[in-house]
Parts: sequence; structure tokens; C-alpha cells
Amino acid sequence: MKEITLSIFGFGNVGRATARVLLEKTGFFRKKYGLSFKVLSVADTSGLVWLPEGIDLREALLVKENFGRLSAWTNDYEVYNMKPGEAIEEVNPDIVVDVTNDANAFPWHLRAIRNGSALVTSNKPPLAFHYSELVGEAERRGIPYLFEATVMAGTPVIALLRENLLGDRVESIEAVLNATTTFILSRMEEGKTFEEALREAQSLGMAERDPSGDVLGIDAGYKATILHCVAFHPMTFGEAEVRGIDGITPELVREATSHGKTIRLVATVERGKVKVEPREIPLESPLAVSSNENVALIKTDLLGELLVKGAGAGPRETASGVVSDIVKAGLVLREA
Repeated sequence: MKEITLSIFGFGNVGRATARVLLEKTGFFRKKYGLSFKVLSVADTSGLVWLPEGIDLREALLVKENFGRLSAWTNDYEVYNMKPGEAIEEVNPDIVVDVTNDANAFPWHLRAIRNGSALVTSNKPPLAFHYSELVGEAERRGIPYLFEATVMAGTPVIALLRENLLGDRVESIEAVLNATTTFILSRMEEGKTFEEALREAQSLGMAERDPSGDVLGIDAGYKATILHCVAFHPMTFGEAEVRGIDGITPELVREATSHGKTIRLVATVERGKVKVEPREIPLESPLAVSSNENVALIKTDLLGELLVKGAGAGPRETASGVVSDIVKAGLVLREA
């Protein structure tokens, strides 16, 4: 049995879902993979809780859910006010897990790799802006840097492109990658205004208080940029052409419906080109998804068309991708 130590940064919905999966599947991981995971530290915006003997994740979940912050956890635990980079070096885990929304996480991702820690993340901006530096540094050091959950939550499109289609030349990817915009557009097809549909998405927790990342296409642009980096070659989000759904009116939705079509925010990824824009698509198209589904239509020279479809949002769905990467990294470290 190989014990793998973890530090978890971010204890919001995805961080807590990840912790629950680690608890629920302890026996499964031991039996199937010969791996035991010990969480040394957990951090949210209020502070970092660290215990070399290992954190009690059940207690961590109770504290967060009852008090809303880990800094309220004082019984037997000390709360530290350390920046992630400092914490990584102090705690020195086998795997750093970043499930934050920290847009400035690139420096501490790089620090983790250089410190010898594997890194698993659902955080998109570091890769959308610094893919080449991060993946290159990890490859040079032979350290796992895994990011399945950055695109399509737990639906394994990154692994498919990175590990499976190794003999294929990818020609193009068309994808719907943002569930919030799909929800809003679907509600507009039912007669709601953009503002009414957005408010409903916010009330259900599907859209943030500041929804600009979704409705302006930024989130989909980040994801499409990462797909380009994996399928073709590194590029940055600044090179992508991105337009969101903020200009879509009920009239445009009705017009599309009258033609037997639907409007979706579609990402087109080709060699050297990433474009995200709302497009009219036929109702029978595989891109005409609903609810929280994401879809990617991948075209290659050998396989032809490959459709990857699944949940693209939700804490547990995202945790599926995060935990899968934790296990992958653990298996690499077991053999090191």
C-alpha cells in the first residue's frame, strides 16, 4: 500500500465534493489501486489548516458547512495565514490539488512543480495563459501536471486528446463548453428574456453574481484555448477570438426557432485558431445540447468524427475529473 499525501487549495463546492469522494472511496482506492490518500492541509480564502498527521476531512466538511470558513476550526488544529506558494514548500505534499478560481495561480503552480509536487487542477486561467511554461516544466522534471477537470468537468476529453489519439492527426474540434450559456439560451427559447433567464441561472447557482465570465464567452474561451494546446500546439487566451451571448435577443432566438434551429455558444478549434461565438445550429445537430451537458465533436484523419458528450458542470461531476487525476498522479508516484 502506497500512501500519497495531498494539499487541497480551495474548499468551495468542488473542493468539498472532492473531499467527499476521497472519503467515500477510500476502500475502493486501496483495493483497486493500492493507494491510500492522506490530506495534510486544506485551505480556503480564510486560511490554511495543516496537520502533519493528516486532516480529518469529515471534520473539515462540518466546519466549512456550519461556519462557512476553515478559520473557524480551532479544535486541535492551527490555522495558518500562508500564501499558496509558501504553504506548498512548508507542507511539501506529494500532490497539490488546486480547485480554486485563482486567476493568478501560475506562479504557485510553477513553484509546486519545482518543489517536486505533482499538481492536479480544475483552475483554467493558469493553463489558458501559461500552458507551455507549466506543462514544459512538469515534463522536464518528470512530474505529473494534470488538468482533466478544466474542460467538460469529469467528461474525459483532455485524456482522450492527450493519451489516446496518439496516432491520429486532429483536424478540428467543435464544442459547446459552457453550461450556463446553454441554460440561459434554453430558457429564452421558452419565452424568457435574457435578464430573466440570467437571474434564474444565478438563483440556481449556475451563474455567478458577476456572470461576465460566462455570458461574455471568457470561460468557454479558456476551455477552447486549453483544447487547442492539447490537440495542436500551445497558444494563449489572448490569441483567441471570443464573443459571448450578451447580444442575443429574444427576437434572434425566435427567428432561429422558426427555422428549426437553436442558438448555442460554440467553440471552433483548428490549428492556430480558436473562435468562440453564438451560432445557429440545427436541432438535430449533436451540438444542440441542453441542461448542463457539454459536447465536443472531434475530427481526425484516421477515426473521422468522434463525439464526446457528458456533464460539463456541477461539483460532483467536476470532482470526478479531479479525483481521476489524483489517482493517475498517485499511480505515477507509486512507481517512482
